[in-house]
Amino acid sequence: MDPLATAPRRPTIRDVATAAGVSRGTVSRVINGGHWVSPTARDAVERAIRSTGYRANQHARSLVTGRSNSLAFLLTEPQHLLFADPTFSILLRGAAEALASRGMTLILLVAGTPEERENVAHYVGARHVDGVLLISSHESDPLLESLQEQGIPLVACGIPMGHARQVPSVSVDEVAGARTMVAHLRRSGRRRIAMITGPLDTPGGRYRLEGYRTELGEDFDERLVAYGDYSAESGAAAISQLLARASDLDAVFAASDVMAAGALAALRRAGRSVPGDVAVGGFDDSGLAATLDPPLTTMHQPFDQISAELVSLLLSVIDGGPQKSVTFPATLVVRESA
Repeated sequence: MDPLATAPRRPTIRDVATAAGVSRGTVSRVINGGHWVSPTARDAVERAIRSTGYRANQHARSLVTGRSNSLAFLLTEPQHLLFADPTFSILLRGAAEALASRGMTLILLVAGTPEERENVAHYVGARHVDGVLLISSHESDPLLESLQEQGIPLVACGIPMGHARQVPSVSVDEVAGARTMVAHLRRSGRRRIAMITGPLDTPGGRYRLEGYRTELGEDFDERLVAYGDYSAESGAAAISQLLARASDLDAVFAASDVMAAGALAALRRAGRSVPGDVAVGGFDDSGLAATLDPPLTTMHQPFDQISAELVSLLLSVIDGGPQKSVTFPATLVVRESA
């Protein structure tokens, strides 16, 4: 018997249309970008694609549309941070899932060195991807301007410093989130509240410090601010600096959960109990916070929503839609550390 005669038939657009109860034209429009399709019809088609197991011919689609049907997930940080900071892997997974549901591909690019930035600029400029999800950005980084000059569709995760008007973004309200954390620490009776910031040329560094300063008002004390780079090591080093300058501190707000983890370890080595002597709060709630000892009170970022919105917004920009920015609230998650 011919084995090809018994092979299961590959699902077609006709099968998807029948399962969704729509026309083949509607299915084709959803597959090729979703122009002029209602949300109800889009949902029906996407469910039918999953149930039938339909797979689009990406090569044929690329020939028709002139697109690669892929997006870049661009991390402008040293490579090790992709694995050391769980926020990046969560965003990567969410973006990949959002694209997979549309039959598209996500390509990971890391540009933490000058050589890597140059390679990325050439690769993206050659239109190997249709657009770029800029997952981290530094105000002084020349790569962002290079991509803009080449006309590459961009959406940033976090407000891109110095480019907020030119590049749409998806972010959390950094200032309000920091204010919420400081207000929580003050309500619990803490009066000498220190902060470990991120780099001030990043949105998380600058705006979380702004929220901390604003909430403290006249109680703000520059000696209670130390500067980190989002690593656990920098969080630990910051605690040593802060205790040397202000041994009476009774709370620490770290601008990331990873730095908070380093702070917890350093406080333990210094003989300070948490939360007895010093309360500790973080920012992200990426999964790490709940595993720390004690579990970390932190500000929750809705990473699933952020990832989905990044992809949706970038695809809209690629299709010529309006450039806009979206801001989600960060919410307080209270655990044992504060």
